[in-house]
Amino acid sequence: MKEPGYPLGPWTDRLLRLDPGISPQDARGFVHDLYARAQADRDEERAEADFEREE
Repeated sequence: MKEPGYPLGPWTDRLLRLDPGISPQDARGFVHDLYARAQADRDEERAEADFEREE
């Protein structure tokens, strides 16, 4: 699954090695969704910290 320009490829590959029964498309979707949620949580934490610093 080594795709140029796809930074989540190593994580998708790792998931596929852990569960060979999962389809590459499902693995890629899961990793993408997990990454997007983690980024959103991180952005939210930063916004809260910025707000607290401004007060």
